[in-house]
Amino acid sequence: MNKNIAAAFGKGKAFIPFVTCGDPSLDVTEQIVYAMEEAGADLIELGIPFSDPTAEGPVIQAANVRALGGGVTTDKVFDMVVRIRKKTRIPMVFMTYANVVFSYGTERFIKKASEVGMDGLILPDVPFEEKEEFDSVCKAYGIDLISLIAPTSHERIAMIAKEAEGFVYCVSSLGVTGTRSQITTDIGAMVQLVKAEKQIPCAVGFGISTPQQAAKMAEQSDGAIVGSAIVKLCARYGKDCVPYVKEYVKSMKDAVRNV
Repeated sequence: MNKNIAAAFGKGKAFIPFVTCGDPSLDVTEQIVYAMEEAGADLIELGIPFSDPTAEGPVIQAANVRALGGGVTTDKVFDMVVRIRKKTRIPMVFMTYANVVFSYGTERFIKKASEVGMDGLILPDVPFEEKEEFDSVCKAYGIDLISLIAPTSHERIAMIAKEAEGFVYCVSSLGVTGTRSQITTDIGAMVQLVKAEKQIPCAVGFGISTPQQAAKMAEQSDGAIVGSAIVKLCARYGKDCVPYVKEYVKSMKDAVRNV
C-alpha cells in the first residue's frame, strides 16, 4: 500500500472530499485543496474531467462540462498537482475514466501521476476483471489502483478485496453519484466481507451529503467520501466557493472525528 494512503487512515476515521479539477478554474481548485486540508481532510480525490462520466450524476456531469468548456486538459491538471506538491504532502488520488488514461497513454499517464506526486487512481468504469492492464503499471510506479465494491458485488467482494490496494471504495447505493436523503445499504456487512479477506481500510461514498450521514457511514467503515455536495458549492459560488467548501469540509470531518 502507498505509504501516504495508509497514513490517511492512520489517525482515526478518515474524511475524503472530492473536487472536479477546473470547476470553476484550476486556480480555484488548487485553493480548494489547501482549504480542504486546513479543514481536516485526510485524503483528497481530484476528478479529471471527462466528456462521458458514466458513474456520475447530473451535478458532477455538469461540473465536467464546465471544466472541459473552460479548457481543462489532463496536462493542465498535472501542472496543478506540481504546484500543490510544492506546498503540501496531503494524500491525493485521481478519479477519472479509462478513456482519459488510454488517450493519454496508460503508462505515460501513470508514470506522470507518480512523478508529480499522486498516490492513487480510481477508475469507476473499469471492472475488476479488466483491471490488470492498469494495475500492473500502477504497481510498477507505486500508485495504488483503488478498487470499488457495490451492494451488488456479493460473492465478488472477497475476490476484489484480496487484490485491493490503498483502500476499498464502498459504493453505498446503486446508480450514479449524487446526494441521497437516506442510505439503506448494509455497509457494515460489506466492510466485514472485505476485512475477512484483507486488512485494508474501507471508505464509503456515493450519496453522502450531511454530517449525520457521514457519521453513520464512518461508524460502519473507516471513513466517508463526499463529492456531489462539494461540487454543488463550487457550482453555486463559483470563484468565491473556497470558504464555503472549507466550512463544509470542516463540519463533515468533525462529524466523522467524533465517531
